[in-house]
Amino acid sequence: MKAQGEHGMTVAHGGGGEDHRPDKDSVYTVKTGFRNDAYQHERDPSDDIVKPPPLPTEDDSYASGKVKLSRNEKWRILKNVAAVSAAFMVQFTAFQGTANLQSSINAADGLGTVSLSSIYAALVVSCIFVPTFLIKRLTVKWTLCLSMMCYAPYIAAQFYPKFYTLVPAGVIVGLGAAPMWTSKATYLTQAGSVYAKLTDQAVDGIIVRFFGFFFLAWQTAELWGNLISSLVFSSGVHSGNTSKENSSSAVLACGANFCVIGGGHHDNRNLHRPPDSEIYEISAIYLACVVVAVLMVALLVDPLSRYGEKQRTSEANKLSGIQLLSATAYQLKKPNQQLLIPITLWIGMEQAFIGADYTQAYVSCALGIRSIGYVMICFGVVNAVCSLLFGSAMKYIGRFPILVMGAALHLGLIVWLLIWRPNPESPSVFFVISGLWGVGDAVWQTQVNGLYGVLFRRNKEAAFSNYRLWESAGFVVAYAYSTHLCARMKLYVLMVALLVGVAGYIIVEILHKRKALRLKAIAENPVEAAEAAKQPQEEDDEKDDIDDDLIITHL
Repeated sequence: MKAQGEHGMTVAHGGGGEDHRPDKDSVYTVKTGFRNDAYQHERDPSDDIVKPPPLPTEDDSYASGKVKLSRNEKWRILKNVAAVSAAFMVQFTAFQGTANLQSSINAADGLGTVSLSSIYAALVVSCIFVPTFLIKRLTVKWTLCLSMMCYAPYIAAQFYPKFYTLVPAGVIVGLGAAPMWTSKATYLTQAGSVYAKLTDQAVDGIIVRFFGFFFLAWQTAELWGNLISSLVFSSGVHSGNTSKENSSSAVLACGANFCVIGGGHHDNRNLHRPPDSEIYEISAIYLACVVVAVLMVALLVDPLSRYGEKQRTSEANKLSGIQLLSATAYQLKKPNQQLLIPITLWIGMEQAFIGADYTQAYVSCALGIRSIGYVMICFGVVNAVCSLLFGSAMKYIGRFPILVMGAALHLGLIVWLLIWRPNPESPSVFFVISGLWGVGDAVWQTQVNGLYGVLFRRNKEAAFSNYRLWESAGFVVAYAYSTHLCARMKLYVLMVALLVGVAGYIIVEILHKRKALRLKAIAENPVEAAEAAKQPQEEDDEKDDIDDDLIITHL
């Protein structure tokens, strides 16, 4: 076992530091904590000679967070990732199903879109202040439980949808969503880092694969949530094909020509609110889903302290509350973060478009509210499959080709939506568009999340808070202009946002490649390596504390 001072982090493959006898079972001894830099001179990275492990001392058994992990620990990590993913799937079965219907069932005075806007406006504020503060105090697991419960009031408010019930409930969802998403991302990234070390695999590949698996489960929520709403609506009065009763002028006002401002959509019977009894039935099912999701996290997910959470945050806990809150804002000073803001805004805007504008201007208008669920099921299924596919494909073809493909696909779809006239006689086209939009969304969800995880691994909470902040800002912008712009203008805005976002992303990739080449050149050139060693060591965002403090030795 290699010692790195009193608070080193060591993984010994074999008998561990206490026992050097060969053992039948592999045991990983993980001593978690922070590195003592005074001991750095003991290990020269350019030196191939491996010193024999020192004799165990009293310090080695000192209670500084030493944890024994058997070789089967990787299965436990996978169980935890699966449990978190399944809980989010159940949770978002309820929320996605409710959100997709808002622009149609609560269309009066724009109540539905205003309530959605309040969610993401609160989320923007929450992203800046809440996650880092809350996670340090409650730990990742209990932050997840508390913040998931915040979704319940919004679904309960569907029983009595008014501005004074839905909007405050939406604000509660927004305040809970930021710490929920940040703790989820922190859990996956930390678990992925430990898993990669245990299995001798590349950290960024594992993190992206974990995110891919998570989004596979999360996107199937779109399927279950919409299936519930579609089945309930199909069994009621909305099961009749009302679209044929509409005048041709009403159908012509659909698609890119759809304009809420003009008020012409009042003639369209497809846009009338379904009976309350059906909406109550759907909401009761969704409310039960939220309770089940919270219980799943509480009972099935191991605390992150098992993989070094307490030691990783022990130094941060000494900071004052104000310093903790400023960590998220400090993240904004980093050039990579600034360049990723436009693409993150775009992710929020494109999701808001498919969930509110496409469902209202194209699907509800031409086919009726009863069809929203079925069309969005197509989006969810394709999105889920592609999330898993792209999570694995990144290992073989890299991130850049996948993102360029996603950008080209979305650009093509925006142009198609601008020129296409929705026709109730050709329902299959609605499904094709929503499916292809799902392919594009899967690209952004897996690759950009993974990119944040790789670029800012040392400051995970602050980075993922920023991700949710700017994604939420995209939602707010899209919902804010939803009732003030016609569909055609919304598509033009989306096109500009996409092009600016991709430009920023390409610059980040170029900078990332240059840095990798520079580090490789330094590593291969002893003279440059000696020069670099003399320079004051700068904090590397792409290098986690785990990388510094965790060494695997095969005894």
